[in-house]
Amino acid sequence: GLSSLEIDVFDRHITDLMQCKPLAELEIKLLCEKAKEILAEESNVQAVKCPVTVCGDIHGQFFDLLELFRIGGKAPDTNYLFTGDYVDRGYYSVETVSLLVCLKVRYRDRITITRGNHESRQITQVYGFYDECMRKYGNAAVWKYFTDLFDYLPVTALIENQIFCLHGGLSPSIDTLDHIRQLDRIQEVPHEGPMCDLLWSDPDGRCGWGISPRGAGYTFGKDISEQFNHTNNLTLIARAHQLVMPGYDWQHERHVVTIFSAPNYCYRCGNQACILEIDENLKYTFLQFDPDPKQNEPNQVRKTPDYFL
Repeated sequence: GLSSLEIDVFDRHITDLMQCKPLAELEIKLLCEKAKEILAEESNVQAVKCPVTVCGDIHGQFFDLLELFRIGGKAPDTNYLFTGDYVDRGYYSVETVSLLVCLKVRYRDRITITRGNHESRQITQVYGFYDECMRKYGNAAVWKYFTDLFDYLPVTALIENQIFCLHGGLSPSIDTLDHIRQLDRIQEVPHEGPMCDLLWSDPDGRCGWGISPRGAGYTFGKDISEQFNHTNNLTLIARAHQLVMPGYDWQHERHVVTIFSAPNYCYRCGNQACILEIDENLKYTFLQFDPDPKQNEPNQVRKTPDYFL
C-alpha cells in the first residue's frame, strides 16, 4: 500500500492535474517508479470486479476526460477500466496520462489501466506525445519515463470471468486466456505476433481472419469471436481502437462491442463518445456524451499524420 505521506503527495498531484496543471519532471519520475511496482504485480489478463465502467480511447483529450468523469462519476466513487490509447493526437497527452496513472497509484483496486497500441515508443514519436513532452518539458525525459512505464501495463482485463476487455482484438496465435497469461508482456509492442494482435486487431463483417489495413494485427469475423467466447466461457468482448460515430457499436451478433471515449475525435470528427457501465448484476448501460463545451483548443496548428481517423 501507500504510506500516509505518499497518499498526501498523490492527492495533491490529482488536485493539480484535475486543473490541467502538469506535474514537474521529478514528480513524474517518482510517479512512474511507483506505478511500475504496482503494474508489475498485475496479470496479462487482469481480473476486475463489477460494478465497473469500461472506457475506450482518450487520446490526450483532457477536458473530455474530465467530462467523462462528470458523466460516469468521479474516481474512486466509480470503478473504472480504461482500455488504452491515453496519449497522441489530442493536445493534452501529458496531463491525461499523468492523471490516469496517478489515479491508478492512489486507488489501485478501483482503477484498471491496460495498454493500447499508442502506448509504445515508436507510435508516440509519430503521433504527438513525444513532441508534446519536448514542448512542455524541454527534453525527452518525461516521454522516456512514461514509455518505459507503458511496458508494464496489462494487455487485457477480465470482468468477473465473463467480459473480456482489451484495446484491439483477437489473434490467430491465441485460443485461450491462458495463452495470453503466458506471454512476456514487459517489452515494446512488437511488430507482429500475439501481443501486437491484441492491441491492433479489428472485428470485421467477413468470416475468418483477414489482413488488416492498419499494417499490424488482423481482422477477425463473427465465427472467430463466437468460437473464442465459447472456448473461454465469455459473454462479451469489449474493445476500443476504432472510431464509431455513436461512441459504441455492437458487432458479431453482440459477441463484440466497440467503445470509443474521445468525443469529436481530433477536435473535428463530430462523433459522440461513450462509456459502458456494468453493474453488480453484469447489466450493461451505455452512457454517451459530447465534448466538454468549455473546451479551449490551444491556438496552434499541429501537423501530425492522419492514419485512420
